[in-house]
Amino acid sequence: MQDGIWILAGLGALIILALSVYAGTLLARLKRQTALQAEMEEAAIKKRNDKIIESVDVIAFAALKDQCDLSEAAIRLYMIMDHLQGEKRIEFDSRYPALFELYEAVKDTPRGGARKTLKKNERMRLDFDRAKHEARLEQAIKAELAEILAFTGGRHIPDHILTH
Repeated sequence: MQDGIWILAGLGALIILALSVYAGTLLARLKRQTALQAEMEEAAIKKRNDKIIESVDVIAFAALKDQCDLSEAAIRLYMIMDHLQGEKRIEFDSRYPALFELYEAVKDTPRGGARKTLKKNERMRLDFDRAKHEARLEQAIKAELAEILAFTGGRHIPDHILTH
């Protein structure tokens, strides 16, 4: 009878040992898989951020060189930079207060087809308001555009923009 107990105890110990080894291999696989998933996510964020930064470079440079309205640049930069992730994530309103102020002032102004439906005097009034905000904030915004290019490295500015 005692021999049977020892045999069962030994068999139980072997089963526990085998299950422990199996659990250990599963944990190791899970750790590798989690690390790989984190690397893939990090790579995807970097790729997305690079695409966003490419657009930011072009818009900031164009606005700095007066090739697009400051209002349009403020709207586009705010909307695009809001999608930066990870270490590139910024608080746009506190980091670029003049651009954010202009964005807040013009964000609800009709654009495109909606603008065409407005009466001429309403369009002129909106243009005048926009121009007042742009003129008041221009110097601060130009400084912030230069900061944005420093932040992004300005490395994605296409050659055709540099030559104009």
